[in-house]
Amino acid sequence: MEAVGLHKVPRFRKGFRFQWEPAQQSYVLLYPEGMVKLNGSAGAILNEIDGWRSVIGIISSLEQQFPEAGPLDDDVCKFLKDACNQHWIEVS
Repeated sequence: MEAVGLHKVPRFRKGFRFQWEPAQQSYVLLYPEGMVKLNGSAGAILNEIDGWRSVIGIISSLEQQFPEAGPLDDDVCKFLKDACNQHWIEVS
């Protein structure tokens, strides 16, 4: 798959639901076949997906929330590409 464009808008695919799971003490991604327990970075990125905000907007928001992390564009784009490859999200 090609790189995720900065002006594209990611959305969760039909059948996938992202939520905080108190029992797991983490964000999870639920889908008909099961559940994925997400690490903190993945949860922070997916928490920014609202179906309206572009990739560049997500990166900007995360860099404001986590200024100590430095530039996040490469890491966020790599994760979103992986999430697309896993069929968790689609980007248009």
